[in-house]
Amino acid sequence: MLLTAAVILIVLIIVILVDIRRPHRFPPGPKWLPFVGNFPTFQIEKRKFGFCHLVLADFAKTYGEITGLRLGNMLLVSVSGSAAVKEVLTRDEFDGRPDGFLFRLRTFGERLGIALSDGEFWKGQRKFCMQYLRKFGLGRKDMELIVFEEARELVDCLRSKCAQPITINNTFDISVLNVLWALLAGERFSLDNPRLAGLLSIIHDAFRIVDFGGGIVNQLPFLRFVAPEYSGYKQSYAILKRTWQFLEEVIDEQKKTFSVTHSRGLIDAFLQQMTELQGQSDTFTEKQLLSICLDLMMAGSETTSNTLSFAMLYMLKYPEIQKKVQDELDEVLGRNRSPTPQDRLKLPYTEAVIMEIQRICSVAPLAVPHRTMRDTELRGYCIPKDTVVIINIYSVHMDPKFWKNPSQFHPERFLNDKGSLSIPDWYFIPFGQGKRRCLGESLAKTSLFLFFTSILNNFHIKNESPDCTGHFEIHDGLTLSPKPFKVRLVPR
Repeated sequence: MLLTAAVILIVLIIVILVDIRRPHRFPPGPKWLPFVGNFPTFQIEKRKFGFCHLVLADFAKTYGEITGLRLGNMLLVSVSGSAAVKEVLTRDEFDGRPDGFLFRLRTFGERLGIALSDGEFWKGQRKFCMQYLRKFGLGRKDMELIVFEEARELVDCLRSKCAQPITINNTFDISVLNVLWALLAGERFSLDNPRLAGLLSIIHDAFRIVDFGGGIVNQLPFLRFVAPEYSGYKQSYAILKRTWQFLEEVIDEQKKTFSVTHSRGLIDAFLQQMTELQGQSDTFTEKQLLSICLDLMMAGSETTSNTLSFAMLYMLKYPEIQKKVQDELDEVLGRNRSPTPQDRLKLPYTEAVIMEIQRICSVAPLAVPHRTMRDTELRGYCIPKDTVVIINIYSVHMDPKFWKNPSQFHPERFLNDKGSLSIPDWYFIPFGQGKRRCLGESLAKTSLFLFFTSILNNFHIKNESPDCTGHFEIHDGLTLSPKPFKVRLVPR
């Protein structure tokens, strides 16, 4: 009996010693515990700093721009600072996406969609999506007209409510989604659609439930059985199920009126491809179509909507900057017309304000995780294949080596001595860089510009009452968003 216990103890000690060993020449980082890795350390630090990206930024100060971690059984490397980020995002071996329980759960247990797939499958599907999104207006005047009309609808909606203080809470979700939906399905939703508003609200919740690693259930999937609520599995699955149902209904409606001779949007183009291939392709399937729609719906509405909410907040906090934007709008537009995309070049200060909001808020402070496609080296460190790589965009946008007083809101930093826009490469990357750069960047830029300028062209943004302090709080998650706040919109 004693011998058996001694053998078990020795084996356990050996397993623990092996488990806590760092891989050869793996980047430095905090020591990890057996089986759980740095989970406890990370949670303690997160309680201290409040946000995941701030924890990783602090690790970078201690261990360097390339920091090695382990969460559960997942090896992870955090990359901070412009130079290190540039090196990673310009190398093909870092272009993969992580695999994991929660990442597969969202796409029916498979690696589908375009956000979290990689390799030849991802290249083919991304090429198809870009080809047809451009056909249906992405980056063209057709798209600009769609955004222009949605901005006008939004202004009319806000004007109907401006007699009372307005709560800014997912206010722009449907307007932003409508722009994308015109490219996907050739249709739009009413701004007062309660079902869609509810769905988009829980999608915001989904971004707050999980972190950059997919949450604890992604590394320890067994927790879905023993602690489904604590691990976030129950909430995540409920959100996914509701979103799947909504998208299935949309696709079914598209099928009823589908014509092989006339495509209304990307959904029709995908259905046409499925018809031509007659089920002989394992890439053009209904599951893949639904997964693409899920990716575009979640990513396309979340970041732009949150950025607009932050824009309202910063204009509230800095009324003198709000006035300068309005003065520039008045000078260029007069008071008798609405802004158009063609006005962007004539409104450098306004563009600088939008960029400064994107920089200081870093709505997506950590890029969608990457994965090493093979064993590789980075600055003398060995990075094993399948290591998850986290790009800290926040660290780039707040790098004091480049940005003077980075925590100050100062739009003029994006203007040169002549008052023209000056955008620094690799120090301003709200849409990422490299092959994994945001697919909808041109759409997001146009939407941000037209929604923001349309609001300021029509309203003064003021505090709910003179007693308001201007203090605000932020939701953490895959994306950042301000917690609900109230404003008064005073027609100009």
